[in-house]
Amino acid sequence: MPYSHLNDYPADIRERAARIRLACFDVDGTLTDGRLFFDSEGRELKAFNVHDGQGLVLLRKSGITVAFVTARASIVAQQRAADLGIAEVHIGVGDKLACVREIAARLGLGMDEVAFMGDDLPDLRVMLHCGFSVAPADAHRWVGERVHWRTGQRAGHGAAREFCDLLLAAQGHAEALLADVSRTEGTRIEGNA
Repeated sequence: MPYSHLNDYPADIRERAARIRLACFDVDGTLTDGRLFFDSEGRELKAFNVHDGQGLVLLRKSGITVAFVTARASIVAQQRAADLGIAEVHIGVGDKLACVREIAARLGLGMDEVAFMGDDLPDLRVMLHCGFSVAPADAHRWVGERVHWRTGQRAGHGAAREFCDLLLAAQGHAEALLADVSRTEGTRIEGNA
């Protein structure tokens, strides 16, 4: 059965999603719910959503480069990226636009082929220069009002997966993934979501 939800999105959103070859994600407030936890020794803890992880892996396996671009220096973000097999991990980034432009240039991509998902002011400048800017449902209003598309899900609660599913569907990968799962009994598509 074909993936039927693609037509739920406006045509311009489907068109933007179909062009994306590089999907960049902020971490705090985008892949997490934005809260920071510290243990008694000052070590940072974060909670990530496994559905989001599955979506990121599916993007990568479908030929879309995935990048983490975050201002916060975070060993936890590095570990999460490693768990998901994401090679483009840029933490402690002061100028996200310059960072994303460098990644795109290295990959031979134009900025119209780049998506950025973020939630607050440190993300806005790069989002205004990307071909597809996306914010979680609970992004700060100043950002949410200026992006191409806002997810129905909140950050850390499936927003990134919703975005990934849109990209996969718009590029024709969703139907193939669903067909593979339905004909291959007992197969896992992803190991480390």
